[in-house]
Formats: sequence, C-alpha cells, structure tokens
Amino acid sequence: MDSAVLFALGLTLFAGLATGIGSLIAFFASRTNTKFLSISLGFSAGVMIYVSMIEIFFKAKDSLTGAHGETMGYWLTLAGFFGGMIFMAGLDRILPQLGNPHEVKTVEDMDDGPTNDEYARLRKMGIFTALAIGIHNFPEGIATFMSAIQDPALGVAIAIAVAIHNIPEGIAVSVPIYYATGSRKKAFQYSFLSGISEPVGAIAAWLFLMPFLSDTLFGIIFAGVAGIMVFISLDELLPAAKRYDEAHLSIYGLVAGMAVMAVSLVLIV
Repeated sequence: MDSAVLFALGLTLFAGLATGIGSLIAFFASRTNTKFLSISLGFSAGVMIYVSMIEIFFKAKDSLTGAHGETMGYWLTLAGFFGGMIFMAGLDRILPQLGNPHEVKTVEDMDDGPTNDEYARLRKMGIFTALAIGIHNFPEGIATFMSAIQDPALGVAIAIAVAIHNIPEGIAVSVPIYYATGSRKKAFQYSFLSGISEPVGAIAAWLFLMPFLSDTLFGIIFAGVAGIMVFISLDELLPAAKRYDEAHLSIYGLVAGMAVMAVSLVLIV
C-alpha cells in the first residue's frame, strides 16, 4: 500500500468519523448554534457543487473523450454524471423506510425527553437512522477516496466538505438513541459506527476498483462522483441548512464555499 492510498484512506476516515463530532456537540453543548450549522452546511454544499461542476466533471470528460473520442466520451460523461444522481435518488427512496438520515435534530431536542411509550420507537428510529446513514456514507467514501487518489488537494477539499456534512448526521443518530437509552456511550457508539462505512467504502474502492482502473473506468467513476455530490448538496445539505436557520445564511455559506474552492483551485494550479 503506497503513501497515496494511505493518504486517501486517511482523508476518508477523517470525513467519516465527523459523525462522532455531531455526537459530542449533542452531549456537551448547552445549545445548538443553528447559525453556525446553517452557514457550515451551506459552505459544504458550495464546495461540493463548485468542485463537482468545475473540476471533477471536466476531469471525467477529458479522460473519457481521450479514450473514446469527443462525442462518445461526452455522452459517457453525461451517463456517469446523471447515473450518480439516479443512484443517490434510488438510495433516498429506500432509506426513508429505515429512518431519515438527514432529519434535523438539535441539542435542545434532548431536553424534553420521551414519554414512556416512545422509548422503543425512539431506539428503533435511532438504530435505523444509523443504518441509513451507514448505507448512505458508503458511496461518499468511494467518492472521497477516488478524488484523493486522482488529486490529493481535491481530496482534502472534498473530505472537509463531507466531514461538515456528517456532523449533523451524528446529531441525528445520537439524539433518539440517547432519548431511548439514557446512555451517552451507546449514542456515541452508534453515531461512530454509522461513520465507519465511509472508510469501508474507500477500502472497497481500493480493493475492487483500483486493480481495474483505466481511463474509461476512471472517467465514469469520476463523473458519477460529481453527480453524487451535486445530488447530496441539492437534496440534503441546502434543505437541512435552511431548516436550521430561516435567514439567508445558508446561501451566504454556499457562495463562500464556492469562492473559497475557486480561489483554492487557482492557487493550487
């Protein structure tokens, strides 16, 4: 295992374990800083959208047009991009049956406490939410890993954006589990385990995709990564940011994320 692979796996581990930060916020913060979360989620969406549409999509296109010609390569790029979106949309159609992995939770939600007949339901909801997030994070792990393998600086940007996005997911797991069990330890464990699927996705990419990596496979995967990240941003991050705060903070965060990513790409080049 060379240093590039270790670096990519490390970034993915960092992004996945950010769910644990969400747990710590839920347990040790006296109140939820909704303005900060709204700006942060908007920022994460801005980074993901900009880097997907400006950088990753065109890297995929260049790879595929080089291997298959301008017309066929572009069609393959579009197929990969929208295929990534369809894949995530399919997951989201399945996951609500298990539990909503992006239901907005706050620290204050723990103050009220459940009624006696809610304990079992809340425990089930927390476990299903953890499972849903675990399934959901798997392709994110592949996306972060493959991006870091291709371009370490790009991988760092994506890992940070995914980590920010994972923090409220940790809260979403921890709050109902803590409700149902009264145990911070159990709530943290479930939150921690839900994030582990991200490095598992990276390891799967390393074991099953890397040995067969070609210009065609790389281009299709990268186009799919772009589609996945745009879908996550539009379907999950921005709506969640809006629910945390009624003002325009999420959009300010979005613009700031795009601007920081744009400047970073120029400076890196």
